[in-house]
Amino acid sequence: MSRRPPPRDRNTAPALGARVREQTGESWKTVKRLITTGKVFVNGKVVLDAGNRPSATASIEVRHNAKKPKRSAFEVKIVYQDNHLIVIDKPSGVSSVPYKPEERDTAMDLIRSAWRARGEEANGPLIVVHRIDKDTSGLLVFARSKKGELGLARQLRSHTMQRQYSCVCNGRVSARRIESYLIRDRGDGLRGSNRHDTKGKRSITHVEVDRELNKATLCTVRLETGRTHQIRIHLSEAGHVLVGERVYSRDAECNGRPLLPSKRLLLHAQTLGFVHPITGEEMTFYSDYPEDFARELAVLER
Repeated sequence: MSRRPPPRDRNTAPALGARVREQTGESWKTVKRLITTGKVFVNGKVVLDAGNRPSATASIEVRHNAKKPKRSAFEVKIVYQDNHLIVIDKPSGVSSVPYKPEERDTAMDLIRSAWRARGEEANGPLIVVHRIDKDTSGLLVFARSKKGELGLARQLRSHTMQRQYSCVCNGRVSARRIESYLIRDRGDGLRGSNRHDTKGKRSITHVEVDRELNKATLCTVRLETGRTHQIRIHLSEAGHVLVGERVYSRDAECNGRPLLPSKRLLLHAQTLGFVHPITGEEMTFYSDYPEDFARELAVLER
């Protein structure tokens, strides 16, 4: 949820639902069904959002025999967008960007699908500024213009972008500041801290304790730097593997310590804050726990 709502659409033309009802004479219930099942086309393209506002001159056609377009099992929520950036709420299990040419249903793909469903132009630029892990849910920002990209990237480099996560760790955690130099291969094929010298990328994580759970701890984590898997690595190396961790749980398993089960990684990008690269306005966005995260948390709170 954004603390600052997106600017209102200045298009004063009636919403698509009202246009279809006027054109067909059908009830609101029937009109909504026609739109959500992919039978309404605006300028030849299917639109699934009854609240979309086509221009007054747009061509609206109802095709009763049209089949609903296939949709991904995942969807992203667009939290905010303008001509220079877009902030989304990404579900767990979705890559921020494609890591292989054949990978589909990435966050970028789902943004374009959401645009198409809303009747918006889906081929505009999406520029990667930062990423969150595939198994991590939460807030993610892409640039939509070169000026947007440069402004957001500058804040990342200077560590002024606010990135705060909520996570659940195995065991009892104490508040701490973790600093290490992360390398791509610590010797066993996994990313990790270089324990011998300062080669690698300097990485700093701030951990605060929210509350104790059953054999676990709910924490708020703030990133000062943003390296790949930084939170997962730092807490794993500190002896507090994240609940649901599948990669950096090896050491804990080898030491014979049972880890709490979870159907997903309990790591959620909850707060994202930055200065708008064009307007200079301070913007802060907050994301509630998704349903799958909340369910797993409820089990551990019993």
